[in-house]
Amino acid sequence: MRILVVCGAGASSTFVAQRLRRAATDAGLDLDASAGMEHTVSPGDHDLVLVGPHLADRLDAIRAAAQVPVAVLPEDVFSDRDGSRTLALARSILVGVTTTPEGTS
Repeated sequence: MRILVVCGAGASSTFVAQRLRRAATDAGLDLDASAGMEHTVSPGDHDLVLVGPHLADRLDAIRAAAQVPVAVLPEDVFSDRDGSRTLALARSILVGVTTTPEGTS
């Protein structure tokens, strides 16, 4: 599972991506979470793009660029110190994607 966490300048997304990786490791999951900015989103690079809440107004443009599921992170994402809530969000989105008949949503 490859997840890109997107924010304005890439700094806050780095913290979220690190916590997400740690939570995945603790759960025994093979997950690659990386941080980036909106202009780093491109099709085929990731299975999921998580967007910082401050970029919610850019969601349609990010979805068009990513061509994979894209979700806005909750406002309190930075209080998710262990990454468990962010991991639960990512897993819930990806489960929905992989359980559709065609394998995509």
